[in-house]
Order: sequence, then C-alpha cells, then structure tokens
Amino acid sequence: MHRDRATCPVDQSSGIHGITNLWPMMIATMQIQIECILLGMASSNKPEIVERDIKDKDRKKEEKEEGNKGEGGFIEKVKDFINDIGEKIEGAIGFGKPSADVTGIHIPHINLDKADIVIDVLVKNPNPVPIPLIDINYLIESDGRNLVSGLIPDAGTIHAHGSETVKIPVTLIYDDIKTTYKDIKPGSIIPYRIKVDLIIDVPVFGRITIPLEKNGEIPIPYKPDIDVEKIHFKRFSFEETVALLHLKLENKNDFDLGLNVLEYELWLADMSIGGAELEKSAKIDKNGISYFDIPVTFRPKDFGSALWDMIRGKGTGYTMKGNINVDTPFGAMKLPISKEGGTTRLKKNKEDRDADDDDNDED
Repeated sequence: MHRDRATCPVDQSSGIHGITNLWPMMIATMQIQIECILLGMASSNKPEIVERDIKDKDRKKEEKEEGNKGEGGFIEKVKDFINDIGEKIEGAIGFGKPSADVTGIHIPHINLDKADIVIDVLVKNPNPVPIPLIDINYLIESDGRNLVSGLIPDAGTIHAHGSETVKIPVTLIYDDIKTTYKDIKPGSIIPYRIKVDLIIDVPVFGRITIPLEKNGEIPIPYKPDIDVEKIHFKRFSFEETVALLHLKLENKNDFDLGLNVLEYELWLADMSIGGAELEKSAKIDKNGISYFDIPVTFRPKDFGSALWDMIRGKGTGYTMKGNINVDTPFGAMKLPISKEGGTTRLKKNKEDRDADDDDNDED
C-alpha cells in the first residue's frame, strides 16, 4: 500500500522555555550525589578481614554478601524516595502527561474512486508551557490488512493549559484496495481499525508516545444499474411527442440509497432527445430495485426510418448516461449511471404501468 504525507492544521507557537529542561538534570544529579554518599558510608563501615583459614574466609565472604544486600536494598529505597520527591516537585510546578482521544471520524467526500476521511483527535495539555507534537503516525487496517498508512511530521504545538483538535486527513483509493485484496468486492461494507500514535515532547517526562485506536465500517461503493424498460406515449405526433420513460434502477450495494436528484441524458436510435435534472425522493433498498417514470419530449420525424421500427414494436436502441445524488449511512454520494447498447419498446396509448402489465399477461 502507500503512505500519505500531510500537514496538520494545528497552530504553530513558541517552543518550550529552556528552564523546563533542567528538572530531569537536577533530579538525576541529586540521585548521583546521594548514591555516592551512601557508597562512601558503606565502604567506610566494611570490617577489616584477616584470613586465618578457609572456613573463616568463606564465613567472611557470606557476611560481606549479606551486608551488601542490605546496603543495596537501602540504596534502592533512597532512590525511590528521591523519585517520589521528584514527582512531587513536578506536581507542585504543574507538569503532567498530556491526554488524547479520537473524538470523531468524518467522510466529507466519497465516490466510486476514493473516500476522503478526517480523523479528529483532541489533545489536552495540562502543563504551564506549550508542548510540541513531534510526529503523528497513522494506520488504517481491515481484518489485519493494511489499507493505508502515513506520517505527519512536525504536527504543531499544543498551547499551555489548553487543548487542540488535531485533524488527520487520510484518503482511501479504492482501486489500490481492490487490486491488492481481491476478496474485497465492490458494493460491500468492510470493517476498519484506525491506529494513531502521537509522539509528544513533554517537559520533565521527555518524549512520550500516546497510542489511540478507533473501529468502524466503511463502504466500497458500486454504481447502480439502470434500464429503460419501456416508453409510453402520452401524446403522439410527428412534430412533438410526449412520453414517459419507465426506468428500472437496481442498487447493487450492501447499504440503502436515498435518492434526491436524477441527472440524465438520453439517446434513442442514436438521436439525442435531451436530458434533464429531476428532483426525486425515493428509497432504494440495499440490493433492491426501484422504478421511476420520467416525462420526455421529442420529435419522431427526426428519427427517420428508425421511427417505423419503434412504432411497430420491434424495439429501439438507446443509451442513457447521468448521475444520481443519494444519501447513505456513510454520507452523501454522487454515483454515475449509464446504459449503452440497450433496447427498449414503445407502447402507444398506455396511461399507466398497470394497464401495460395487463396487456403483457394477455400475451
């Protein structure tokens, strides 16, 4: 897969005051000084050993080891005491580790080619000085398969005693996913896991990493199928004919489509009869079929000899292209519709679909 590189729109402010970097050195210096004192005390208290025989030597050796163990335990307690004092100093000054959480995942744009995803991460800084975001690493995977990963360097600064919402932009390219993982089918919904590592430089604590995770689902959209099943004349003349197109729209996705707008252009017998943008409100169930009637106006005399084939019911070839604007559980989409090389029938004096269906039953 590929790695994205992006910039993060977080305000860039001044760096950390130099004095904050002295605290780790001061605490470490105190530890070293006390350890040296304790070691000096331990060495001055060692008894003078006179080797008389092997038994005395072994006995003294055991006593020495026991003494060192005791002194070592004492030193460890002193170290813990010093660390505890350091933590209390840090608390008194107001230093602490920042916190972060994934507060939202948005899909501002999605179509058949790609999905643009924005990950909102809220970072809180409890410290009296600004802290820099060194790097942001992110990964989106599905069932253990890497879909996209990337790095955002020098991601900005979090204000003192403040919070910032860091926006991480990610783009999923569907062709890359379908090419790499053949079992991911168009029209399906796949689970995903987003992993984010925030690398932050914090006074006293140094550089730390805050890992975050969030799960969800994302679709792999597929374009609907469209057919002009038949054309019903409403008013016929060679100069101008008004008819209804009976459209069949099939949703091949594993999620519902809420139709809002239908844009189309239609050709009959290689002659364009124009197009339109119609506001249609309808729900197309997942893997379901819906039917629509669209009024059209055209001039039959422009079709020449193809007109007689249309009138005799032999069928006529058509091409239809356009788009549908739909709402989905994952946001608004604009999906293409197209049908080339189709064949449809013309019916005269049919006012509705039911009457036409009755005629078909009689046939």
